[in-house]
Amino acid sequence: MMADSRRIRGRAIGAAVIALGLGAAVVFTNFASAAVPEASGEQVVTETIEVTGVFDGENKRFIGGGALGGGGQEEGQDPLFQLADGATLRNVILGNPAADGVHCAGSCTLSGVHWEDVGEDAATFRGTNATVVIEGGSAAKADDKVFQDNRGAGGSVTIRDFEVADFGKLYRSCGNCSTQAARTVTMENITATAPGDVLAGINSNLGDRLTIDGVTLVGDDIELCDRFEGNDTGDEPTKIGSGPDGTSCIASNVTGP
Repeated sequence: MMADSRRIRGRAIGAAVIALGLGAAVVFTNFASAAVPEASGEQVVTETIEVTGVFDGENKRFIGGGALGGGGQEEGQDPLFQLADGATLRNVILGNPAADGVHCAGSCTLSGVHWEDVGEDAATFRGTNATVVIEGGSAAKADDKVFQDNRGAGGSVTIRDFEVADFGKLYRSCGNCSTQAARTVTMENITATAPGDVLAGINSNLGDRLTIDGVTLVGDDIELCDRFEGNDTGDEPTKIGSGPDGTSCIASNVTGP
Protein backbone atom coordinates (compact mmCIF):
# COMPACT_ATOMS: atom_id res chain seq x y z
CA MET A 1 0.00 0.00 0.00
CA MET A 2 1.33 3.39 -0.88
CA ALA A 3 2.08 5.73 1.96
CA ASP A 4 -0.50 8.44 2.44
CA SER A 5 0.66 11.97 1.82
CA ARG A 6 -1.06 14.94 3.30
CA ARG A 7 -2.54 17.52 0.98
CA ILE A 8 -0.56 20.54 -0.05
CA ARG A 9 -1.09 23.57 2.12
CA GLY A 10 -0.52 27.26 1.47
CA ARG A 11 -1.36 30.31 3.42
CA ALA A 12 -4.75 30.42 5.09
CA ILE A 13 -7.36 32.77 3.75
CA GLY A 14 -10.66 33.79 5.23
CA ALA A 15 -14.01 32.74 3.83
CA ALA A 16 -17.51 32.11 5.02
CA VAL A 17 -20.60 30.20 4.11
CA ILE A 18 -23.84 31.96 4.96
CA ALA A 19 -27.02 29.93 5.38
CA LEU A 20 -30.05 31.91 4.33
CA GLY A 21 -32.65 29.85 6.18
CA LEU A 22 -34.23 26.44 5.82
CA GLY A 23 -34.47 25.41 2.18
CA ALA A 24 -32.82 28.60 0.99
CA ALA A 25 -29.79 28.88 -1.22
CA VAL A 26 -26.29 28.63 0.17
CA VAL A 27 -24.12 31.59 -0.71
CA PHE A 28 -20.36 31.11 -0.97
CA THR A 29 -18.66 34.39 -0.23
CA ASN A 30 -15.23 33.65 -1.73
CA PHE A 31 -16.43 34.27 -5.28
CA ALA A 32 -19.68 36.20 -5.33
CA SER A 33 -20.11 35.59 -9.05
CA ALA A 34 -20.58 31.87 -8.39
CA ALA A 35 -23.14 32.29 -5.59
CA VAL A 36 -26.55 30.74 -6.14
CA PRO A 37 -28.62 33.41 -7.88
CA GLU A 38 -32.10 34.33 -6.81
CA ALA A 39 -34.51 31.94 -8.50
CA SER A 40 -36.60 33.53 -11.24
CA GLY A 41 -39.34 30.95 -10.70
CA GLU A 42 -39.88 27.32 -9.82
CA GLN A 43 -40.90 24.24 -11.81
CA VAL A 44 -41.78 20.78 -10.51
CA VAL A 45 -40.34 18.05 -12.75
CA THR A 46 -42.28 14.77 -12.76
CA GLU A 47 -40.67 13.36 -15.92
CA THR A 48 -37.07 13.67 -17.04
CA ILE A 49 -36.45 16.71 -19.28
CA GLU A 50 -34.65 15.64 -22.47
CA VAL A 51 -32.15 18.22 -23.72
CA THR A 52 -30.64 18.51 -27.18
CA GLY A 53 -28.83 21.66 -28.21
CA VAL A 54 -28.95 24.38 -25.54
CA PHE A 55 -31.36 24.58 -22.59
CA ASP A 56 -31.23 27.92 -20.74
CA GLY A 57 -33.22 27.79 -17.52
CA GLU A 58 -32.86 31.54 -16.94
CA ASN A 59 -32.14 30.79 -13.26
CA LYS A 60 -35.40 28.96 -12.65
CA ARG A 61 -35.40 26.39 -9.82
CA PHE A 62 -36.29 22.82 -10.85
CA ILE A 63 -37.37 20.30 -8.21
CA GLY A 64 -38.36 16.67 -8.50
CA GLY A 65 -41.95 15.55 -8.14
CA GLY A 66 -43.85 12.30 -8.58
CA ALA A 67 -41.44 9.44 -9.28
CA LEU A 68 -38.57 11.97 -9.25
CA GLY A 69 -39.51 13.37 -5.87
CA GLY A 70 -38.17 10.72 -3.49
CA GLY A 71 -35.05 12.60 -2.45
CA GLY A 72 -33.20 9.41 -1.44
CA GLN A 73 -29.70 8.10 -2.13
CA GLU A 74 -30.70 4.94 -4.00
CA GLU A 75 -28.64 4.00 -7.04
CA GLY A 76 -30.35 3.89 -10.42
CA GLN A 77 -32.65 6.88 -10.05
CA ASP A 78 -33.70 8.86 -13.11
CA PRO A 79 -32.33 12.40 -13.58
CA LEU A 80 -34.19 15.68 -13.78
CA PHE A 81 -32.25 16.47 -16.99
CA GLN A 82 -30.98 14.03 -19.63
CA LEU A 83 -28.48 15.68 -21.99
CA ALA A 84 -27.85 14.25 -25.44
CA ASP A 85 -24.32 14.14 -26.82
CA GLY A 86 -23.17 17.73 -27.40
CA ALA A 87 -25.92 19.39 -25.33
CA THR A 88 -25.53 22.40 -23.03
CA LEU A 89 -27.41 23.10 -19.80
CA ARG A 90 -27.06 26.61 -18.42
CA ASN A 91 -28.48 28.93 -15.77
CA VAL A 92 -30.36 26.23 -13.87
CA ILE A 93 -30.93 25.79 -10.13
CA LEU A 94 -31.68 22.27 -8.95
CA GLY A 95 -33.61 22.36 -5.70
CA ASN A 96 -34.63 19.62 -3.28
CA PRO A 97 -35.41 16.89 -4.16
CA ALA A 98 -33.21 16.65 -7.26
CA ALA A 99 -33.39 12.87 -7.96
CA ASP A 100 -30.20 11.90 -9.84
CA GLY A 101 -29.55 15.44 -11.06
CA VAL A 102 -28.17 15.58 -14.60
CA HIS A 103 -27.09 12.75 -16.93
CA CYS A 104 -24.82 13.40 -19.91
CA ALA A 105 -24.95 10.73 -22.63
CA GLY A 106 -21.71 12.04 -24.14
CA SER A 107 -19.98 15.41 -24.45
CA CYS A 108 -21.83 18.16 -22.58
CA THR A 109 -21.43 21.58 -21.02
CA LEU A 110 -22.92 22.59 -17.66
CA SER A 111 -22.68 26.37 -17.29
CA GLY A 112 -23.91 28.23 -14.24
CA VAL A 113 -25.72 25.17 -12.87
CA HIS A 114 -26.33 25.16 -9.10
CA TRP A 115 -27.33 22.21 -6.93
CA GLU A 116 -28.81 23.46 -3.65
CA ASP A 117 -29.15 19.95 -2.20
CA VAL A 118 -27.52 17.14 -4.17
CA GLY A 119 -29.65 14.01 -4.44
CA GLU A 120 -28.03 10.71 -5.42
CA ASP A 121 -25.41 12.48 -7.54
CA ALA A 122 -25.37 15.97 -9.03
CA ALA A 123 -24.32 14.81 -12.50
CA THR A 124 -23.24 11.56 -14.16
CA PHE A 125 -21.10 11.35 -17.30
CA ARG A 126 -21.14 8.56 -19.89
CA GLY A 127 -20.03 7.95 -23.45
CA THR A 128 -16.76 7.38 -25.30
CA ASN A 129 -14.52 10.28 -26.34
CA ALA A 130 -16.84 12.51 -24.29
CA THR A 131 -15.62 15.98 -23.36
CA VAL A 132 -17.40 17.42 -20.33
CA VAL A 133 -17.05 21.03 -19.18
CA ILE A 134 -18.50 22.33 -15.90
CA GLU A 135 -18.02 26.09 -15.73
CA GLY A 136 -19.27 28.19 -12.84
CA GLY A 137 -22.00 26.99 -10.53
CA SER A 138 -22.00 25.31 -7.15
CA ALA A 139 -23.16 22.28 -5.20
CA ALA A 140 -24.00 21.67 -1.56
CA LYS A 141 -25.21 18.88 0.71
CA ALA A 142 -23.82 15.92 -1.23
CA ASP A 143 -23.83 12.90 1.06
CA ASP A 144 -21.59 11.06 -1.39
CA LYS A 145 -20.45 12.25 -4.82
CA VAL A 146 -21.14 15.45 -6.73
CA PHE A 147 -19.86 14.37 -10.17
CA GLN A 148 -19.79 10.68 -11.14
CA ASP A 149 -17.59 9.85 -14.15
CA ASN A 150 -18.56 6.60 -15.91
CA ARG A 151 -17.10 7.55 -19.32
CA GLY A 152 -15.29 5.16 -21.59
CA ALA A 153 -11.94 5.88 -23.23
CA GLY A 154 -10.97 9.31 -24.55
CA GLY A 155 -12.24 12.78 -23.82
CA SER A 156 -11.88 14.64 -20.54
CA VAL A 157 -13.70 16.36 -17.68
CA THR A 158 -12.93 19.98 -16.78
CA ILE A 159 -14.38 21.61 -13.65
CA ARG A 160 -13.60 25.29 -13.32
CA ASP A 161 -14.79 28.30 -11.31
CA PHE A 162 -16.90 25.97 -9.16
CA GLU A 163 -17.81 26.01 -5.46
CA VAL A 164 -18.75 23.06 -3.28
CA ALA A 165 -19.68 22.75 0.39
CA ASP A 166 -20.83 19.94 2.69
CA PHE A 167 -19.85 17.05 0.43
CA GLY A 168 -18.27 13.62 0.19
CA LYS A 169 -16.36 13.81 -3.10
CA LEU A 170 -16.52 16.54 -5.71
CA TYR A 171 -15.52 14.04 -8.42
CA ARG A 172 -15.28 10.26 -8.63
CA SER A 173 -13.92 8.23 -11.50
CA CYS A 174 -15.97 5.03 -11.46
CA GLY A 175 -14.07 2.46 -9.43
CA ASN A 176 -15.94 -0.67 -10.47
CA CYS A 177 -17.74 -0.11 -13.78
CA SER A 178 -18.01 -3.13 -16.09
CA THR A 179 -16.16 -1.14 -18.76
CA GLN A 180 -13.18 0.81 -17.46
CA ALA A 181 -10.81 3.34 -19.01
CA ALA A 182 -8.13 5.86 -18.13
CA ARG A 183 -9.98 9.09 -17.36
CA THR A 184 -8.55 12.61 -17.42
CA VAL A 185 -9.94 15.35 -15.16
CA THR A 186 -8.83 18.94 -14.59
CA MET A 187 -9.96 21.24 -11.77
CA GLU A 188 -9.33 24.98 -11.94
CA ASN A 189 -10.28 27.72 -9.49
CA ILE A 190 -12.25 25.56 -7.07
CA THR A 191 -13.49 26.62 -3.63
CA ALA A 192 -14.28 23.72 -1.29
CA THR A 193 -15.82 24.44 2.11
CA ALA A 194 -15.90 21.95 4.99
CA PRO A 195 -17.42 19.65 5.93
CA GLY A 196 -15.97 17.75 3.02
CA ASP A 197 -14.08 14.52 2.44
CA VAL A 198 -11.98 14.77 -0.73
CA LEU A 199 -11.99 16.67 -4.01
CA ALA A 200 -11.49 13.61 -6.19
CA GLY A 201 -11.31 9.84 -6.15
CA ILE A 202 -9.31 8.39 -9.06
CA ASN A 203 -8.10 4.95 -10.17
CA SER A 204 -4.34 5.26 -10.43
CA ASN A 205 -3.90 1.65 -11.57
CA LEU A 206 -6.12 2.31 -14.61
CA GLY A 207 -4.20 5.38 -15.74
CA ASP A 208 -6.48 8.13 -14.40
CA ARG A 209 -4.87 11.56 -14.30
CA LEU A 210 -6.10 14.46 -12.14
CA THR A 211 -4.63 17.95 -12.43
CA ILE A 212 -5.62 20.58 -9.87
CA ASP A 213 -4.57 24.15 -10.59
CA GLY A 214 -6.02 26.65 -8.13
CA VAL A 215 -8.11 25.53 -5.19
CA THR A 216 -9.12 27.20 -1.95
CA LEU A 217 -9.88 24.87 0.95
CA VAL A 218 -12.04 26.44 3.65
CA GLY A 219 -12.03 24.50 6.90
CA ASP A 220 -10.10 21.42 7.99
CA ASP A 221 -9.94 17.81 6.79
CA ILE A 222 -10.54 18.18 3.07
CA GLU A 223 -8.13 16.03 1.06
CA LEU A 224 -7.15 16.78 -2.52
CA CYS A 225 -7.33 13.24 -3.88
CA ASP A 226 -7.77 9.61 -2.93
CA ARG A 227 -6.14 7.00 -5.15
CA PHE A 228 -7.87 3.67 -5.70
CA GLU A 229 -7.24 0.34 -7.41
CA GLY A 230 -10.17 0.26 -9.79
CA ASN A 231 -11.68 -2.90 -11.25
CA ASP A 232 -14.30 -4.05 -13.76
CA THR A 233 -15.79 -6.78 -11.56
CA GLY A 234 -18.19 -4.65 -9.54
CA ASP A 235 -16.21 -5.20 -6.34
CA GLU A 236 -15.65 -2.29 -3.98
CA PRO A 237 -12.36 -0.67 -5.10
CA THR A 238 -9.44 -0.66 -2.70
CA LYS A 239 -7.97 2.66 -1.59
CA ILE A 240 -4.21 2.58 -2.12
CA GLY A 241 -3.18 6.11 -1.27
CA SER A 242 -4.14 9.69 -0.51
CA GLY A 243 -2.80 13.00 -1.72
CA PRO A 244 -0.82 14.10 -4.80
CA ASP A 245 1.75 11.60 -6.06
CA GLY A 246 3.13 13.61 -8.97
CA THR A 247 1.77 11.16 -11.54
CA SER A 248 -1.92 10.35 -11.21
CA CYS A 249 -2.70 13.33 -8.96
CA ILE A 250 -0.92 16.64 -9.49
CA ALA A 251 -1.79 19.81 -7.59
CA SER A 252 -0.61 23.41 -7.61
CA ASN A 253 -1.79 26.78 -6.31
CA VAL A 254 -3.55 25.30 -3.29
CA THR A 255 -4.48 27.54 -0.37
CA GLY A 256 -6.23 26.73 2.85
CA PRO A 257 -5.70 25.86 6.50
